[in-house]
Amino acid sequence: MSSLVKTSYSHNVASTAMAMCSSFCPQIPNQFRGRPISSFPSRQPFSVPFKAFTSQANIKEDQLPARIGFLGIGIMGFPMAQNLIKAGCDVTVWNRTKSKCEPLISLGAKYKSFPEEVAASCDVTFSMLADPESAVDVACGKHGAANGMSPGKGYVDVSTVDGETSKLIYGRIKATGALSLEAPVSGSKKPAEDGQLIFLTAGDKSLYDTVAPLLDIMGKSRFYLGDIGNGAAMKLVVNMIMGSMMASFSEGLLLSEKVGLDPSVLVEVVSQGAISAPMYSMKGPSMIQSLYPTAFPLKHQQKDLRLALGLAESVSQPTPIAAAANELYKVAKSHGLSDQDFSAVIESLKGKLQQ
Repeated sequence: MSSLVKTSYSHNVASTAMAMCSSFCPQIPNQFRGRPISSFPSRQPFSVPFKAFTSQANIKEDQLPARIGFLGIGIMGFPMAQNLIKAGCDVTVWNRTKSKCEPLISLGAKYKSFPEEVAASCDVTFSMLADPESAVDVACGKHGAANGMSPGKGYVDVSTVDGETSKLIYGRIKATGALSLEAPVSGSKKPAEDGQLIFLTAGDKSLYDTVAPLLDIMGKSRFYLGDIGNGAAMKLVVNMIMGSMMASFSEGLLLSEKVGLDPSVLVEVVSQGAISAPMYSMKGPSMIQSLYPTAFPLKHQQKDLRLALGLAESVSQPTPIAAAANELYKVAKSHGLSDQDFSAVIESLKGKLQQ
């Protein structure tokens, strides 16, 4: 870890980031400027150093992958790929349902029929899949991306999966001689659209350095967390906290209404105090109206809670609050709310749903 916190090293990394400026992506907004690098101490059980990068670098054509692949054009994958295209990048896309790719094709993206064809035709391929099973199939299946990988190429999985899945994909990609990186994102639909995602990366550092400018097009900050699996673990911990917060917030909204308070005022009070979080002010008003426009599907939040509980079990860490929240999301799923926003978990606390 010591080498990561030395001033000289930070200066070199900053210099490298600033050197990666580009005419290859000429339409990158002006606000994508160099940002300082911070280092933080690591703790068990993931005792690896990590670095936070909090600005977006300018890009140089000769240091950027010329051809970018993107697998999985869903709620998150679509705006991420769109931002790369709008920045001037050469993007090839794939999705199980081709029609979801059509708007990107109209913007200039190429299309391939299988993940392996995308990987074979691109220098770096990103994947954003819904769950571990899909992530493994798209990377390692019959027509998976690994079949198109070779030395000199890179694979970046930005899906939210468990550590074991990340390691499995990493191993399969590495066996081809290519480089691999996990980079799950913190953020939902709107941050993805606005290029404000947070990337939690781990794996091959050289690939991280190569794709950093691309991450900066899609996000507002990026963390390098060391060994493969640490990115997945960080994302699961973050989503475990978020899911528990939403469940508690739902209880508060319903309790305030039951005792005769205006839940809209509660949202204002919470949003101005020490427990303020953007999630409350963004989700609260629609929750009060029993409306749940999907930014982060409830089924994905429940999946992440399940994976986080498995992670906690693997290190014998009690997580009773997250376990209780998980049960509420399971109730909501059982009542057909899987594809609603995860804020629909409030419905599982209403008496009419539990009868």
